[in-house]
Amino acid sequence: MKDEFEFYMQYSDTVEVSSMTKTDLKNLIQTGESSFLEFKHSVASPEKIAREMAAFANTKGGTLLIGVEDNGEMLGLEAYHEEEFWINQAARDECIPAIEPEIELLNVGERDILIVKIHEAETKPIYVKGKNHRQVFVRLKDESVVASDELVEVLKQNDSDEGVTFEYGEKEQQLFRFLNEYGEITVERYSLLVSLTTYSAAKILVNLVSAGVLDLFEKDGVAHYTFSQKTS
Repeated sequence: MKDEFEFYMQYSDTVEVSSMTKTDLKNLIQTGESSFLEFKHSVASPEKIAREMAAFANTKGGTLLIGVEDNGEMLGLEAYHEEEFWINQAARDECIPAIEPEIELLNVGERDILIVKIHEAETKPIYVKGKNHRQVFVRLKDESVVASDELVEVLKQNDSDEGVTFEYGEKEQQLFRFLNEYGEITVERYSLLVSLTTYSAAKILVNLVSAGVLDLFEKDGVAHYTFSQKTS
């Protein structure tokens, strides 16, 4: 029993009272789930909540509201301690490297809402343990999805201290002409366009994303590339 108590305590006592008011929370909920906000009725398991937290950390950060239904109804939690335990266990044991969520408590009547803030990771990607292999999750609109291999490489390159350069050769010229006409391209389509393996085509595209020339977005589970929307 003592060992179990000590194990539990290492994941407890991390909750702080939120400075938000109930009105503030209602206003936040009204914005709806998004790339920065997720509603959860409760924490189903450390494994599942780890995916949500890692996705926020791999993207631009975000907030989990525990005790809020998908439709925005604030049902709250009768007791938050088990949720706190699983959140911290997920952050430390399921995420690689570990992340540090900020957990706040807001009382709504006789129940509580947990406000879990996840900061964008300084070192990416954050992996989530799996039964057979580790996975990388990212936030796509209002969902946490498995990142494509190309996006994982972009996360790695963006985290590198080495500068990213690219050669503007014939293959890049063909790519830019195609994008000027059609707007977007996939790795498979580009590999056919320039007669390269998909591996080599993906390497060029990923390098251009890391250099800020292209943007990557995922549609129907497939990575698509388009000209960067960033302005100089």
